[in-house]
Amino acid sequence: MTTTLESTVDADALTLTFVAEFDAAPDRVWQLWVDPRQLERWWGPPTWPATFVEHDPTPGGVSKYFMTGPDGTRSAGWWRFVSLTPPESLVFEDGFATEAGELDDSLPTTRTSVTLAGIDGGDTRTRMTTVTRFTSADELEKLLQMGMREGMTEAMGQIEAILAG
Repeated sequence: MTTTLESTVDADALTLTFVAEFDAAPDRVWQLWVDPRQLERWWGPPTWPATFVEHDPTPGGVSKYFMTGPDGTRSAGWWRFVSLTPPESLVFEDGFATEAGELDDSLPTTRTSVTLAGIDGGDTRTRMTTVTRFTSADELEKLLQMGMREGMTEAMGQIEAILAG
C-alpha cells in the first residue's frame, strides 16, 4: 500500500516536500528513477503521461522528456543529475524545455533531492522523501499555481501499481 504521508510547502525554506511509503525494498524503488521505461509510467499526472527521449542517470547526465496532455498538447522538461548514491539518494536540477528540448529559462529551474530509506530493516518497505528547492518565493508560488503540488501527488499515486505489477 502506498501512503503519501506528507505534502508540505515551506515558504521560508523555499521547499516543497513529499513523503511517501511503498511496499518494496529501496533497490526496487530506486529502479523507478533510473529505468526510463518505469519512470515514464509514473512521472507526470495520469492525464499527462511522460515520454523520456533521453535518460542518463549518472553525475552530470541529462534526461529529456515531454508530457502529452489529453488534447495532444506537449510540455517538455529536462533534468541534470548532480549526484546519485544507489539505492539511497539522487539529486537533480529540474527545468522546463522548449519543443526542441533546450532549456526554457523563462520558467523556474529547481533542485530536487530524493532520499530512499528502508523501514523496519528495509527489506520490504521504503520511505521516499522528495524535496524540491526553489530559488525564490516568486518561483515557488509560480509553480504551485501551475499545479506542481497536485501533479506530483497524482504522479506518485501511480507508483503502487508499477511496484505491484
